[in-house]
Amino acid sequence: MAPLIALLTGTAVARIAGLLGVDALDGWHPALRVGLALMLVLTGTAHFASRRADLIAMVPPALPRPDLLVTLTGVLELGGAVALLPPATARWAAAGLALLMLAMFPANVSAARRRLTLAGRPVTPLATRTALQLVFVAAALAVALGG
Repeated sequence: MAPLIALLTGTAVARIAGLLGVDALDGWHPALRVGLALMLVLTGTAHFASRRADLIAMVPPALPRPDLLVTLTGVLELGGAVALLPPATARWAAAGLALLMLAMFPANVSAARRRLTLAGRPVTPLATRTALQLVFVAAALAVALGG
């Protein structure tokens, strides 16, 4: 749930800043870019921090080099977060991130089916994780397609 909280809180705070006169954040689209970037910083840093081993375990067993895949996806999430902020790169970054989220979803399915843990707690149940993933992809698509 922490990524959803980061997305919603980051978007709300950025939108309030826009309403209070921060021109760069004046509108829902720029605020959503900030919220999505905050979410991706949160999830991307997990690929290199204390949850790294759990994320490596989540990679479907059929895929090679889960450690490398976790590193690569973490770098892409962090790079995407940075690229969401400038309007000139935001749309392309968001489109790429939507594809990345879809590509990583099988790891969440695999983890739920194998009843793995993340930070000592069971991973999010598949139905809930699917709904969350739809929200995250929709946010990225809203940035990619929005104005």
